[in-house]
Amino acid sequence: MNDMSHNKKEQRKKLLQALSFFSQIAITMASCVLIGVILGSLLDRLFGTAPTLLLIFSFLGVGAAIKSLFDMGKSE
Repeated sequence: MNDMSHNKKEQRKKLLQALSFFSQIAITMASCVLIGVILGSLLDRLFGTAPTLLLIFSFLGVGAAIKSLFDMGKSE
Protein backbone atom coordinates (compact mmCIF):
# COMPACT_ATOMS: atom_id res chain seq x y z
CA MET A 1 0.00 0.00 0.00
CA ASN A 2 2.78 2.43 0.95
CA ASP A 3 4.68 1.62 -2.26
CA MET A 4 1.56 2.38 -4.31
CA SER A 5 1.14 5.73 -2.56
CA HIS A 6 4.78 6.58 -3.21
CA ASN A 7 4.35 5.66 -6.89
CA LYS A 8 1.34 7.98 -7.23
CA LYS A 9 3.28 10.82 -5.61
CA GLU A 10 6.12 10.31 -8.08
CA GLN A 11 3.71 10.28 -11.01
CA ARG A 12 2.05 13.45 -9.74
CA LYS A 13 5.44 15.12 -9.32
CA LYS A 14 6.45 14.22 -12.89
CA LEU A 15 3.12 15.49 -14.21
CA LEU A 16 3.51 18.82 -12.41
CA GLN A 17 7.07 19.18 -13.70
CA ALA A 18 5.89 18.55 -17.27
CA LEU A 19 3.05 21.06 -16.91
CA SER A 20 5.48 23.59 -15.49
CA PHE A 21 7.88 23.09 -18.40
CA PHE A 22 5.12 23.44 -21.02
CA SER A 23 3.71 26.56 -19.40
CA GLN A 24 7.23 28.04 -19.32
CA ILE A 25 7.52 27.38 -23.05
CA ALA A 26 4.15 29.00 -23.76
CA ILE A 27 4.86 32.08 -21.67
CA THR A 28 8.35 32.52 -23.14
CA MET A 29 7.14 32.23 -26.73
CA ALA A 30 4.19 34.56 -26.20
CA SER A 31 6.29 37.18 -24.42
CA CYS A 32 8.98 37.17 -27.14
CA VAL A 33 6.42 37.76 -29.87
CA LEU A 34 4.50 40.32 -27.80
CA ILE A 35 7.65 42.33 -27.03
CA GLY A 36 8.52 42.34 -30.74
CA VAL A 37 5.05 43.54 -31.69
CA ILE A 38 4.96 46.26 -29.03
CA LEU A 39 8.45 47.49 -29.86
CA GLY A 40 7.75 47.50 -33.60
CA SER A 41 4.47 49.34 -33.09
CA LEU A 42 6.06 51.99 -30.89
CA LEU A 43 8.92 52.54 -33.32
CA ASP A 44 6.46 52.75 -36.24
CA ARG A 45 4.57 55.49 -34.44
CA LEU A 46 7.80 57.30 -33.61
CA PHE A 47 9.27 57.20 -37.12
CA GLY A 48 6.03 57.08 -39.15
CA THR A 49 6.94 53.89 -40.97
CA ALA A 50 3.49 52.30 -40.65
CA PRO A 51 3.73 48.52 -40.90
CA THR A 52 7.41 48.11 -41.73
CA LEU A 53 9.04 48.04 -38.30
CA LEU A 54 6.06 46.19 -36.83
CA LEU A 55 6.61 43.35 -39.29
CA ILE A 56 10.38 43.33 -38.83
CA PHE A 57 10.21 43.22 -35.04
CA SER A 58 7.36 40.69 -35.12
CA PHE A 59 9.54 38.34 -37.14
CA LEU A 60 12.48 39.02 -34.82
CA GLY A 61 10.22 38.14 -31.89
CA VAL A 62 9.20 34.89 -33.55
CA GLY A 63 12.87 34.12 -34.20
CA ALA A 64 13.75 34.83 -30.58
CA ALA A 65 10.90 32.58 -29.45
CA ILE A 66 12.11 29.71 -31.63
CA LYS A 67 15.70 30.18 -30.44
CA SER A 68 14.62 30.15 -26.80
CA LEU A 69 12.57 27.02 -27.48
CA PHE A 70 15.67 25.24 -28.78
CA ASP A 71 17.71 26.53 -25.84
CA MET A 72 15.15 25.14 -23.40
CA GLY A 73 15.22 21.82 -25.23
CA LYS A 74 18.99 21.60 -24.89
CA SER A 75 18.92 22.34 -21.16
CA GLU A 76 16.35 19.66 -20.35
